[in-house]
Amino acid sequence: MAEYLAAIFGTEKDKVNCSFYFKIGACRHGDRCSRIHNKPTFSQTVLLQNLYVNPQNSAKSADGSHLVVANVSDEEMQEHYDNFFEDVFVECEDKYGEIEEMNVCDNLGDHLVGNVYIKACCRQYEMGECTRSGFCNFMHLKPISRELRR
Repeated sequence: MAEYLAAIFGTEKDKVNCSFYFKIGACRHGDRCSRIHNKPTFSQTVLLQNLYVNPQNSAKSADGSHLVVANVSDEEMQEHYDNFFEDVFVECEDKYGEIEEMNVCDNLGDHLVGNVYIKACCRQYEMGECTRSGFCNFMHLKPISRELRR
């Protein structure tokens, strides 16, 4: 029985736990969801909710069609995003350590819009100063040998 329960935990067949929240840390139903939103006790991914404001997304009508964004080219929109990405990446890397992966959602749903997911390494671990040891919420990466790296 335990194996069966483990096989369905966090899937759409799980009638108790919200599969969306389990997978992405967000649910479109929010507090109205009939399933449980289990918050992990620790994670290697940091979620910064609704951080990125895409001017093109904020200029969409309810039916999803684009409203005209005055005098803003696709190149300017990309530059806006690139500047945002670089700023967040550098700031988080300075605070938390090496960034392994960073993803920014471009969805329109309130539960995903502008969410930034960052998988970071522990800065204190890299400096040999982390006091949380294996219980740290950030990654402590085990280095490979120089021979293997070559």
